[in-house]
Amino acid sequence: MIKVGVITASDKGSKGEREDKSGQVIQDMVAEIDGKVVSYQIVPDEKELLKCKMLEMMTQEGVELLLTTGGTGLGPRDVTPDATLELIDKEVPGIAEAMRMESLKVTNRAMLSRAIAGIADKTLIINLPGSPKAVNECLEVVLSALPHAIDLIRDEVEDCAR
Repeated sequence: MIKVGVITASDKGSKGEREDKSGQVIQDMVAEIDGKVVSYQIVPDEKELLKCKMLEMMTQEGVELLLTTGGTGLGPRDVTPDATLELIDKEVPGIAEAMRMESLKVTNRAMLSRAIAGIADKTLIINLPGSPKAVNECLEVVLSALPHAIDLIRDEVEDCAR
């Protein structure tokens, strides 16, 4: 089992003015890789609060995979990647690149995503877009590789050769 944390960055969602459909898409999809959501939060687009919630999930909940949704664009309140960058020790650019490459097949606006992925201590953090459709498209691209990534982070892989 993979312990999963989900953070939705949304000013309106945090006030109860918008239903969080993207967070639900994530919860449904991670079940396919034996992921269990042990922590779920909707927070406003505030960098320090996002960092605090991420750290809380990592340290107090022990999440191994932390998936964020929202706040990855170019708007002034889009700060999820900025919060993530301040926490990670190692970037995993291939994950974000793969998501953008696949999304570009659907819309040229995918190139405007600032989503990143990286490792903070023993947790893989991946920023996903905010719309349910985009979350589904992006997570579908990388989902099957995530159990192996978690095994590597856990130091449970002796040989990656096939």
